[in-house]
Amino acid sequence: MARKKFRGRNLSGLLLLDKPPGLTSNQALQEVKKIFFAKKAGHTGSLDPIATGILPICFGEATKFSQFLLDTDKKYQITCRLGTKTTSQDSQGEITETLAVPDLTPEQIKKELKNFLGPQMQTPPMHSAIKVNGKPLYKLAHQGKEIERQARPIEIYSFEMVKILDKQTLLLEVHCSKGTYARTLIADLGDNLGCGAHVSGLRRTGFGAFNIEETVSMDKIHELYRQQDDFTGLNKLILPVDETLRNIDKIELSPDEKFYILQGQPIQVNQPVKEGLLRMYFKDEFIGIGQILDDGRLGPKRLIKRENP
Repeated sequence: MARKKFRGRNLSGLLLLDKPPGLTSNQALQEVKKIFFAKKAGHTGSLDPIATGILPICFGEATKFSQFLLDTDKKYQITCRLGTKTTSQDSQGEITETLAVPDLTPEQIKKELKNFLGPQMQTPPMHSAIKVNGKPLYKLAHQGKEIERQARPIEIYSFEMVKILDKQTLLLEVHCSKGTYARTLIADLGDNLGCGAHVSGLRRTGFGAFNIEETVSMDKIHELYRQQDDFTGLNKLILPVDETLRNIDKIELSPDEKFYILQGQPIQVNQPVKEGLLRMYFKDEFIGIGQILDDGRLGPKRLIKRENP
């Protein structure tokens, strides 16, 4: 279907894409943005090219809230290949060492997985998008350079074995905090087991309050794109803007409270509220996100653009 060369549609909302393998997160974003003819779009939470699974794509006003998605926990299903270490800690890297794999029992593996539970510090891999002096680490890694990286706090909530596929291959599931590198987790597991390991398959199955069953495949998007030219089917795939904040509590505003919030002024709320962030609504209309201030008042943090405030 041909598209006129305009700037794009003023589309707002959230698409939960099931990213296919072989694409970078940015390549998947650009393809989706083009198909939906969206004026503004961005992805949240990069996935490696070999990885599949939940990649939230925010359109328009939803991009204002993408940071709150980044701060959520994640779940992954990992295929772990024992006996081989690679430069990138996954199957895309060059093999650096091959070791014999001992006869491991399920009990031995589960015991080792338990050792990873809880808060800890993790050093990001060189093959990552983290920037040092404005340059992504992976670009330095491709030049054969390795620099010192600062360890970052993460937390592993659960780390379980689904099954032993063969002597060298494990299927694992992990529930972890933001900023956790599954590749590094597997590399560390391989070292602890004494045989090395790398990730040969990775699928993100959970992203905060979202699960893999809610995603839309790229094949489905292409199918709808071919079927019609009025975006009706494609638009039905997009969730409302406030779905980006699904895991944050809601508060209903009165007409006066809404007025002051839209003027950028904090309000005193006459209902029990928790500390932190709140989704704000007026008669079920999403207004934006507010934050409880030190004095107990609710102040606007990020508001959506409204045609008739």
